[in-house]
Amino acid sequence: MSDDLAIDKRQVRRAFEQAANAYDAAAILQHEVCARMLDRLDYIKVTPSTILDAGSGTGNALPGLMQRHAGTAIVTLDIALAMLQRGRRRLAWWQRLPGLRPPLHALCADIERLPLREASVGLVWSNLALQWVNDLPRTFAELHRVIEPGGLLMFSTFGPDTLKELRDAYQGTDGRTHVNRFVDMHDIGDMLVHCGYADPVMDMEPFTLTYERVRDLMRDLKSIGAHNVTRGRPASLSGKALIRAVEDRYEALRRDGRLPATFEVIYGHAWKPMPRVSPTGKRVIDIKSHAAGDAR
Repeated sequence: MSDDLAIDKRQVRRAFEQAANAYDAAAILQHEVCARMLDRLDYIKVTPSTILDAGSGTGNALPGLMQRHAGTAIVTLDIALAMLQRGRRRLAWWQRLPGLRPPLHALCADIERLPLREASVGLVWSNLALQWVNDLPRTFAELHRVIEPGGLLMFSTFGPDTLKELRDAYQGTDGRTHVNRFVDMHDIGDMLVHCGYADPVMDMEPFTLTYERVRDLMRDLKSIGAHNVTRGRPASLSGKALIRAVEDRYEALRRDGRLPATFEVIYGHAWKPMPRVSPTGKRVIDIKSHAAGDAR
């Protein structure tokens, strides 16, 4: 990955801090994907003692997770403190209902460096957050570290076709990056296997949102903190001439009076396998051998 496409984490934190108050009203797609993930969870048998909501945002998954796993301790983790605070306020009335008062802990931290001990979580849930990491294999390894044997990782993220119209409209304009990069579903599956997960299941679902104007799309992205935070982004606000050029290019896609914006949503889940044991009950440890020429 080039340096220009790397995510500036300080800008990510700042963007979501600023977007916290407006997020829920603008995050229509994020709420819909969350609901669909919860529906999928209904068909998976898992009874975690602790749930980690990694990239919890304003906590839109918390009511659904509480309903499905009443009494289970939940850890909400987000890089933006303001998002966690919004999640706390969302839960105020839920926690007054009988049987829905689980221990709730909030951590302001980066998914790539989890402040959690090994094998401490039974279910890691992550809805549309993994696209904000720089090292996805490392992130999967970190999540694998904190998941207990037999535990589940369940996530959604965006694939390469996300915002392809906007990316194409900016192509060749100023040589800067204007749309974040996204990882292919098959590459994500390979990463999971490499990190030691078992039985990964991956699938993809395209969504198309429509807008009256390109600026409406840009405004929505800013409202949910999802504007350009790559290191290769322009150092200042784009000029009027550049915006007009982007709008003119985007206009070629107008159909029935609306402009499309594609979002490729990738869903995945995988298990941390139980350790293998010998017939005598001892844990089996695999030792990988090196070729003679590679011996140390």
